[in-house]
Amino acid sequence: MAKRISLTRYLVEQQRVAGHIPSELRLLLEVVARACKSISQAVNKGALGGVLGSADSENVQGEMQKKLDIIANEVLIEANEWGGHLAAMASEEMEGIYVVPNRYPKGEYLLLFDPLDGSSNIDVNVSIGTIFSVLKMPEDDRGVDEGDFLQPGSHQVAAGYCVYGPQTTLVLTVGDGVAMFTLDREQGSFVLTQENVRIPEDTKEFAINMSNMRHWDEPVKRYIDECLQGKEGPRGKDFNMRWIASMVADVHRIMTRGGIFMYPWDKREPNKPGKLRLMYEANPMGWLIEQAGGAATNGKQRILDIQPTQLHERVSVILGSKNEVDRVTSYHSTL
Repeated sequence: MAKRISLTRYLVEQQRVAGHIPSELRLLLEVVARACKSISQAVNKGALGGVLGSADSENVQGEMQKKLDIIANEVLIEANEWGGHLAAMASEEMEGIYVVPNRYPKGEYLLLFDPLDGSSNIDVNVSIGTIFSVLKMPEDDRGVDEGDFLQPGSHQVAAGYCVYGPQTTLVLTVGDGVAMFTLDREQGSFVLTQENVRIPEDTKEFAINMSNMRHWDEPVKRYIDECLQGKEGPRGKDFNMRWIASMVADVHRIMTRGGIFMYPWDKREPNKPGKLRLMYEANPMGWLIEQAGGAATNGKQRILDIQPTQLHERVSVILGSKNEVDRVTSYHSTL
């Protein structure tokens, strides 16, 4: 029987043997993983834990919050604020940044997260997840402010997500490929189950909300129309559509077997560049996808090259199998 490698051992080897991460980042990632375990337990209890349903409140984006949204946000803050690894945190559920209180040591990293992606799926027992991104705090002696977070995705030092489904799976990169860890509930630890994840460059699956088709721009309509024409069309092959309405779940499927995920700009809100958030959704997912051999763009440029201008900035997202992403992106360039 092959020897099982825990998340802790994997991170220690990334630090000590490969030299990819410093000890402080290793400890931070272990804390984030423990928080994800706590969120997984709350998700699994469902109605038995009294965590289903609406919290009767809105987040900064004007979206209705679920009880689990708030619980997950609090778990991540409470787990991470006292460890001495962070200077501040930012979340989809908070309007501004959360500066680590003065009574705790100030660390050298910044943590951004979507505490519970796919909230519409909570009450119907469909996969949801947590997305996180880690940035290095700029080196100076002043206090922390929102501007410190406004770094392009190419500056990330770690990124990952945890999907709460039939298994709880943590997917992580520290810039040396992508690794997957499965939560062993009996042992209470994440165990390495796949290294060097690679996304096929070609695919026959796309993930998009087809109900919005009438609102899309022409390049996206053209791409989807060609897919729908199947073998008789210009692509010469039949495509399948998948849509879970949880970015974590849809991206995890692509990580596992390939595909393309699109949440494009649409005409209903023409002044907004997209629906998804750049800093704590598109950037971490984009880096994970690239580290697994895929591509991630907003239709015109690489997502990781976008310079953020605000904490909750939105962006159009096209990511997944490289050849398909390149095709959609090329359609935008011919406008």
